[in-house]
Amino acid sequence: MGVKNMGKASVLLIMVICCWISMAEAEYFKYKDPKKPIGVRIKDLMKRMTLEEKIGQMTQIDKKVASNEVINKYFIGSVLSGGGSVPAKQASPKTWVDMVNDYQKGSLSTRLGIPLIYGIDAVHGHNNVYKATIFPHNIGAATAREVRATGIQYAFAPCIAVCRDPRWGRCYESYSEDPKIVKLMTEIIPGLQGEIPAGSRKGVPFVGGPDKVAACAKHYLGDGGTHLGTNEGNTIVDAKEFFSIHMPAYYDAVIKGVATIMTSYSSWNGVKMHANRFLVTDFLKNRLKFKGFVISDWQGIDRITTPEHTNYTYSIIAGMNAGIDMFMVPYNYTEFIDGLTYLVKNRFIPTSRVDDAVKRILRVKFSMGLFEKPLADYSMAKYLGSQEHRDLAREAVRKTLVLLKNGKSLKTPLLPLPKQASKILVAGSHADNIGYQCGGWTIEWQGLSGDITDGTTILSAVKKTVGPKTQVVYNENPSDSFVKSNKFDYAIVVVGEHPYAETFGDSKNLTIPEPGPSTINNVCGSVKCVVVVISGRPVVIQPYLKTIDALVAAWLPGSEGQGVTDVLFGDYGFTGKLARTWFKSVNQLPMNVGDAHYDPLYPFGFGLTTKPRKN
Repeated sequence: MGVKNMGKASVLLIMVICCWISMAEAEYFKYKDPKKPIGVRIKDLMKRMTLEEKIGQMTQIDKKVASNEVINKYFIGSVLSGGGSVPAKQASPKTWVDMVNDYQKGSLSTRLGIPLIYGIDAVHGHNNVYKATIFPHNIGAATAREVRATGIQYAFAPCIAVCRDPRWGRCYESYSEDPKIVKLMTEIIPGLQGEIPAGSRKGVPFVGGPDKVAACAKHYLGDGGTHLGTNEGNTIVDAKEFFSIHMPAYYDAVIKGVATIMTSYSSWNGVKMHANRFLVTDFLKNRLKFKGFVISDWQGIDRITTPEHTNYTYSIIAGMNAGIDMFMVPYNYTEFIDGLTYLVKNRFIPTSRVDDAVKRILRVKFSMGLFEKPLADYSMAKYLGSQEHRDLAREAVRKTLVLLKNGKSLKTPLLPLPKQASKILVAGSHADNIGYQCGGWTIEWQGLSGDITDGTTILSAVKKTVGPKTQVVYNENPSDSFVKSNKFDYAIVVVGEHPYAETFGDSKNLTIPEPGPSTINNVCGSVKCVVVVISGRPVVIQPYLKTIDALVAAWLPGSEGQGVTDVLFGDYGFTGKLARTWFKSVNQLPMNVGDAHYDPLYPFGFGLTTKPRKN
């Protein structure tokens, strides 16, 4: 039957159907099809992208300058929450998720609808004591759930630095001075990202589902080995020592499918890591077959020059040539975008280098399932501060405590402490301070004092633990006459470092600030006492040892002070061992296990044990 014999309605229907089919075919893009292999999706999307869209994907900006307008105009690929860039304490989880989703909607409204990856620093914890590998895996999984609950999909963790000098202000971010322990602790990566499927190609990033996050192994490479422990300093060692100490954990991180790796501010024998093509491209990408993306640190390329930002054009070229793929340019993003665009258009930087970077970024985003589920899931909010996670944190505290001394002699141990005492004293600047327990990188970049987050102080934990008839007296810094006149059964003294992060934590003397030493002398000189040290690293303690009856290294126990009293009072035994050497004097530093001049106060691997008290 010819068209002329058909009714007008039939012709119109055919035209509508044809138009619908044509539109459906036009709207089908391989990169949007989750059934297609990731390689096919990357290739399809890449051929559709302009240079401006590619450079936008390589740009990470801070949320303080992010908006739908900025994200849409510059095709921004990633937003981060910098140190202290957090919502108010009273803000609900929904407030944060709304904000993240708003940014995401901005990216989705761009021409190609490439979703953002939103990053945040996480797990800057008390990384000091070796634990069975199942434990960091569980910590990683809990962290992933909490991070995802805020709508964020990318955690700048773990820090797999090997701290070789406790004078370094980031030493508490490192798991150990021993590369073997740091290597074992990369098990946190499958906790954060999920277990990599059997038979996966080496180096291919993997993020397994909406309750997992992209991880970031950092800081590549040698940040924990700088001269005199100077943050962002120079690691002065030969290749054999450099690779044997600082590289092993990265081998495992790549094998475990880590999605991203962050370059270090530091240098190796004078060469800035942000400009080190041999280590970033030749070794990490080509030799280790790392297929995820390399991200700079905060304004990292600015610091390639001294003074920083003195030749930004050179810094962009050096960072690109080194092999950095995503650039953390929190505020001066337009300068970066304009500069890189000019350099590529004028052939100072090859387009192949840009394409390599963007392919890697898209590979991570596709592996995360962001194209299918770009928006945050409000139902995840139930995980924020959940009791299950708090119980896990409490377990982490008690397992990481290290008992360094227990009694003036082996025959008269002080711990575990009796719960049924008449009157006890709790003293010290850190006994009733959540902020001090948590340290730096908590709410604010440098940390804070006081009631900064929900949690249990050691003082409140003591009050919950002792018998109902036991009188608990708290005096932050009592005089010796006060202690002597009150007839206490025993005292718990909690002192330590004040919060810090990065360069602000670099210390030449590693002393406990006053009034900590005075409190120790006043209290422990007058009554039996246990001193609990809250710190991110070993500190000077030898001058007070003769006065102290029992000594506990509690590191940074965070929000769960009850984990400390769990072992002080014998509900659980002490089991922790030192994962870093405790020096006698700072004059010995650097001093690590295996050194010829090794003469520690407490050696690597030391830790007294106790048995749980039978109730």
